[in-house]
Parts: sequence; structure tokens; C-alpha cells
Amino acid sequence: MNSKAQLKIQQMAFMLIAITIFFAIAGMFALTMSSSNNKKDAEFIREEHAMTLISKLANSPEFSCGEVFGGGQSNCIDSDKAIILAQKAIKYKTFWGVEDIEIKIINSDAEKLCNLQNYPDCNTINILNNETEGYPVSNFVSLCRKESFGGENYDKCEVARITVVTKGTW
Repeated sequence: MNSKAQLKIQQMAFMLIAITIFFAIAGMFALTMSSSNNKKDAEFIREEHAMTLISKLANSPEFSCGEVFGGGQSNCIDSDKAIILAQKAIKYKTFWGVEDIEIKIINSDAEKLCNLQNYPDCNTINILNNETEGYPVSNFVSLCRKESFGGENYDKCEVARITVVTKGTW
């Protein structure tokens, strides 16, 4: 009779160990899934932050078109301001908290870096170029400037992509 009771106790102990192992594995699986969702959420938040940063840059007084091109346009960059900022970028190295800022006109064939000598016959303006690792994000903006044709002044706006590299590897 005593051995039957011991067998029952051993069966119960093995069952308790098996249930404990099962719940431990299930808990680890749940933690893995939760961690995976947290990584996705963090990546989404980083992208949103970077996109907001681009909009803030494009609408900042250093870049924005302001009232010059017919009203308060959002995500409009004055290319004249941008080319001047590119020449003075060393002073703004830490001002925006980003590593690189590049504006590239979309409908151009070959890449031609802008400077004061070839402007506006170029298509890429490097505002900052720190050559460091980071998280690049880009968005489309209007790149506008004043032009003259036949004695008449007009606004010339082109579609451009602004790319910003933020600090760190995300």
C-alpha cells in the first residue's frame, strides 16, 4: 500500500514539474512576442520623429519659403536660402541636431552638386555632410526660387527630396 502512495506522489511531482516547464516556455514565448512588438513600435516612433524633424526643418525660418512665394506654404524650401546655408554649414553643425541634410531635385538626370558658381544649374544641395553613421529618412518638398524670363519675374518650384540623417544607428 505504501508503494502505491509513493508512486502517486512521484506522478504528482512529475506533473507539477511538467506544468511548470510548460508555463515557463509559454511565458518565454509571450515575452519574445511582446519584445518583438516593442521593437516594431520603437521603429515606428523613430520614423515618425524623423518625419516630424524633416517637416520642422522645411518650415524653419532658415529654409522655408515664407510669404515670398505666394503665401504660407508648408514643406516649401527656398533654394536661395539653402545654397547660402550650404556655404555656411560649419556654423550650423550642431544647430539642428542631425548629421546630414541633403536636398536633391527629383527630375534631374545626372547628379550635380550645387555651389555658388554653378547655382541654379545643379540638382543636389548638401547642407550638412558629416559622413557619420545614422538613420536616414527622407520626404518630398517643394524647392522654389525666383527666376526671370523676358523681363518678367516668376516663381520656379520643383519637386525635391530632402534627406536627413539623424544621430545614432536605429
